Amino acid sequence: MKTRITELLGIEYPIICGGMFQVGRAELAAAVSEAGGLGIITSKTQGTPEALRQEIRKIKALTNKPFAVNLNLFPSQTATPNEDFIDILIEEGVKIVETSGRSPKDLMPKLKENGFIVLHKVAGVKYAISAEKLGVDAVIIVGNETGGHPGMSDVGTLVMLPRIVDSVKIPVIAGGGYADGRGLVSALAFGAEGVVMGTRFMATEEAPIHENVKRWMVESDETNTIIIQRNIGSPSRVALNAVSKEVDRLEREGATIEQLLPLITGQRAKHVYFEGDLDGGIWSCGQSVGLIKEILSIKELFAQMTEEAKKSIDFIQKRISVHSNV
Repeated sequence: MKTRITELLGIEYPIICGGMFQVGRAELAAAVSEAGGLGIITSKTQGTPEALRQEIRKIKALTNKPFAVNLNLFPSQTATPNEDFIDILIEEGVKIVETSGRSPKDLMPKLKENGFIVLHKVAGVKYAISAEKLGVDAVIIVGNETGGHPGMSDVGTLVMLPRIVDSVKIPVIAGGGYADGRGLVSALAFGAEGVVMGTRFMATEEAPIHENVKRWMVESDETNTIIIQRNIGSPSRVALNAVSKEVDRLEREGATIEQLLPLITGQRAKHVYFEGDLDGGIWSCGQSVGLIKEILSIKELFAQMTEEAKKSIDFIQKRISVHSNV
């Protein structure tokens, strides 16, 4: 498959593993890149610039194919040293970054002066237009289905994707609800030049998370997620568990951010991801969990998606052919 995104990033398939807090580590990112997509490690997960340097060196030892680093611009309980992270990226020769959260305006001069390819994640048309004006190379759009932060608009990818494709000239990467080859074909049909997936990559052999989490994902469906944190202006789609249900209850009762913080802190997710305690904390999960039927290796997933994409295209061509001959 060739699109502007595969050409821009130097990858074989227009498939990106989005930056995921705690999950976006070298092992998973390297496996995605080796399979022909773009793997992303998350700087916020590493915590310190030197820890990020070591993770970058680890992925370099695992693959010589392109990979990216996510720079988190969301509000955080702890300071995020993005300027220092960028210095590490420059020193280590990283050339692709994914920015997510607030506008990357303050970071863009330094990023572009040092030759970075910048992919910025947005949750609405106006943000995509602003990002293009800032000089980002491509936008990743995420609709309401996405795990993590879907934005405040509640607009699904089905509508948001063509709206943004019609509004910018730079390549658009579609996110939110994608987990298979059928989704990839649909995204391309809407004018996207690739897809970003997070939830689907969590249920793979290489994902550095506990088997309990992966099994839960296979056994769950699209109703097993919930959006919380609306009251504090930072909506997040997460797995439906005891903690997210409690947060939802407290929010409906008008809880303050101070009351919510002990429950929503990202550090609690470690109990889920690494100890397998499914009620250990809140953890990001998109509605595409309903499309996950098995745990595969990354290579198997890419092969399956390719076959599904071919079948979808064949199906469409046959339907068009039948209609044309009537």
